[in-house]
Amino acid sequence: MNNNDDPVLSPGQDNTQILGLDFHNPVFPLSALAILLFIIYALVYPDAANTHLGLAKNWSIEHFDWLFMIAGNIFVVFCLVLICLPLGRIRLGGKDAKPEYSRTSWFAMLFAAGMGIGLMFWSVAEPVAYYTDWYGTPLNTPAGTPEGASAAMGATMFHWGLHPWAIYGVVALSLAFFSYNKGLPLTLRSAFYPILGERTRGWAGHIIDILAVLATIFGLATSLGFGATQAAGGLAYLFDVPNTIGTQLAIIVVVTVIALISVWRGIDGGVKLFSNINMVIAAALLLFVVVAGPTLMILTGIGTTALDYASHLLPLSNWIGRDDDTWYHGWTVFYWAWWISWSPFVGMFIARVSRGRTVREFLIAVLLVPTLVTLVWMSAFGGTALYQAANGVGELANGIGDVSLAMFHMLEQLPLTSITSTLAIILVLVFFITSSDSGSLVIDNITAGGKTDAPKSQRVFWATLEGVIAGVLLYGGGSTALSALQAGAVATGLPFTLVLLLMCFSLYKGLHKEWQQSNAMPKIAS
Repeated sequence: MNNNDDPVLSPGQDNTQILGLDFHNPVFPLSALAILLFIIYALVYPDAANTHLGLAKNWSIEHFDWLFMIAGNIFVVFCLVLICLPLGRIRLGGKDAKPEYSRTSWFAMLFAAGMGIGLMFWSVAEPVAYYTDWYGTPLNTPAGTPEGASAAMGATMFHWGLHPWAIYGVVALSLAFFSYNKGLPLTLRSAFYPILGERTRGWAGHIIDILAVLATIFGLATSLGFGATQAAGGLAYLFDVPNTIGTQLAIIVVVTVIALISVWRGIDGGVKLFSNINMVIAAALLLFVVVAGPTLMILTGIGTTALDYASHLLPLSNWIGRDDDTWYHGWTVFYWAWWISWSPFVGMFIARVSRGRTVREFLIAVLLVPTLVTLVWMSAFGGTALYQAANGVGELANGIGDVSLAMFHMLEQLPLTSITSTLAIILVLVFFITSSDSGSLVIDNITAGGKTDAPKSQRVFWATLEGVIAGVLLYGGGSTALSALQAGAVATGLPFTLVLLLMCFSLYKGLHKEWQQSNAMPKIAS
């Protein structure tokens, strides 16, 4: 520790060793028990689970839309302010800390864990959905018009740009700072030490960590289950592979087995390797769409999309007097709740690989760089999709249809369809693997009391459990059980919103104290 008044909590301090496992008690057993009980409930009563959790999700979104929107705006402003303040010069891990990974590998890992797989589907489906009024239009902009196309691109960027990455950034920076600079365990509870003090060792900390485990594993299992159905749909569309429960379960098994190998090999031999593969395939696919698609429109569209994003940023960030209620709640507020429910997983993984970066470098990489990459990606894929929809080209001219096939419908109108569509399926599966792998490492961190060197068998346990949950729910309850799981994950976004707001206060307090101590600044009011 740096100072006598620094915390004395240490990783694995309250761990229990049983049968070769090294886990935090009671976080590990209570998390496992809660997961088991939920699976039984969702399997025995899938319709009831879907109804009850769906009501909880809808109640959160309908009654606390203002909280989600205000919080999202606060997170963006908070991160931008930290970039500009002198606090941005603080280095995660201390002045002499060195980054463990190159910038390229670092960015590849945080992007793959953050939202790479979502961009594969929604970069095409989302702009077309807004343009064709599939489920409302942003700000009630007339569908099928140039104004509608502008709003569609601006709203899509709004959902995948600064706001979600600011949510991830707050969690990731908090965990990295309190772990690497203050010596606290790399678990969610540590971010609240300036507020809770030694109570983070008690039930307040246990509850925070258990909620983080549940939100992470439910979110990952949901994505794996729905992703398997989407990948199976793509295989059926392209290669006439029967889209049956057997095909979907086979995809889950393949992804889980590869994820297990990756988890066993660790970050360097697993997540880092697959994340770099992701980036190469994604870059190749992006370059192909730019060259084979409406090239001039895509290149000029990067600037146009940036303007669409900027011009719609403030209206879409507003929560007062909205008259696009269906779209606003069904898309934006749902997204904010979903990003927040995923933030413990993504934030902790980003923190895990970010030691040695300055606060400013960290936030630029986590907030601004992904937004710029997303801008280019959306301009290429979303712009091409809107071009096809507006000009009556292919299936997208008839609307969005099956979301899982939107990407393939777009690629179908370009050359080398079978090759590019196969690459898209491979990219989706590799994104699933990196998500499962990084998620397993995160859950293992939390349930091992913040230890990053817990037995490999524990990582294997959590990676296996993700696949088992997805497979069992898909087989036993179908999409109804998975929808219940998703609704449960989204519902956790409400309490986590309050957690993240407190985290901002705690982080600023910790950073300010660190800056004073390291620079002998005169103490000022916080």
